[in-house]
Amino acid sequence: MRVVAFVPDLMDRSKVAAVAPGAEFVARAGALLPAADGADLVVVDLSRPGVVDALPALVATGVRVIGFGSHVDRATLAAAEDAGASVLPRSAFFSRMTELLGA
Repeated sequence: MRVVAFVPDLMDRSKVAAVAPGAEFVARAGALLPAADGADLVVVDLSRPGVVDALPALVATGVRVIGFGSHVDRATLAAAEDAGASVLPRSAFFSRMTELLGA
């Protein structure tokens, strides 16, 4: 499975890399769309600037998008869900990561 991720936090990135060793990490939200070409899954940290704005174009490509964010930031989680992403609070994402990333 080809995974592309925008997960800038180094601790979070290491957790994703441990479950999806071949994941390709991008440095900014604007790099998601070109990197997602041919990907099976895109993982995004919804708390980062520009991510929610990038979701409609990503979802339109047909790639599966999973976003995680703070459970108290309901507006961002709702906006990402409205854009077509699968959305989880960060604690749920990291506790279910193996299942979600298909490892």
